[in-house]
Amino acid sequence: MTEMNRRYSQKPYQDNQYRRVIRYFYARPACTVLKHRQAITCMKFAPYIPTALLKPFIRQYVVAENDNANEYKVLPAPGLVIGFQYKGQLSRIDNNQASKLATAGITGISDTFKIFRNSANTGTVLVYFTETGFTRFATHLAHEIFGLSVSLDHIFDRQDVQEVEEKLSHATGDGQRIKIVETFLLSRLKDIQTDQLIVEAVNLIYASKGAIRISAICEKLYISQSPLEKRFRKIVGTTPKKFASIVRFNTVLDQLVQAKSLTDICFEHNFFDQAHFIKDFKQFTGETPEHFKRFL
Repeated sequence: MTEMNRRYSQKPYQDNQYRRVIRYFYARPACTVLKHRQAITCMKFAPYIPTALLKPFIRQYVVAENDNANEYKVLPAPGLVIGFQYKGQLSRIDNNQASKLATAGITGISDTFKIFRNSANTGTVLVYFTETGFTRFATHLAHEIFGLSVSLDHIFDRQDVQEVEEKLSHATGDGQRIKIVETFLLSRLKDIQTDQLIVEAVNLIYASKGAIRISAICEKLYISQSPLEKRFRKIVGTTPKKFASIVRFNTVLDQLVQAKSLTDICFEHNFFDQAHFIKDFKQFTGETPEHFKRFL
């Protein structure tokens, strides 16, 4: 058996970093099912590791399936996501109005939550890019799809996207589905150098858990703020300041799960006061920290 076949036939891995993704996207009623406050049942969320060549650019693949129709909330995360819907229908909810999404689409980074609705019997292959990975596959600038969910044929050739969808419709298992998507991505991987200054800026933001000032990043990397922001937006998909706030928010979520007090969290993450913390938290989740925490 080849190395590629071994990867696609193995069981999905469980990475601690993504247990929260599974929990918040599909298991916790406070964060996922808003309208009826019910737990999502019959849910499959199976992560898979990319091949070594793609690991610097793709964090993971996920095969997600749901037998039941549900409405759920997706919280901000620091990377773009592609979705190939091989069965069922997905819609985005804005102002209580549902808009059907393309069966192959991409969602940009956002600084607020999104609400989606899936039909019964849905299945999707998700591709989670690393913070700087998207631009290694596409000519579009990452910030052009900030806050948006758009059809994938806006980014790649329509015929190529349709070919992937056709193959996925005939696939009989997760291994085949991941291989089809990965083959598509490998064919679009560009032989270019990633902007190492932006990689270092991302690392500095993570090292500070999102608390670093942009002026401090500029000082450490010997660059002024305007060119840093321009380069950062092109590659990451948002400004360094917004990206840092998303990283800080996700760190706060982890600490809420650990049952830390709101006062401690507010102090540790350099919020001006608890009112500022609550305001930021509501922007990201639509709920106060206290209300959100009760459902964890």
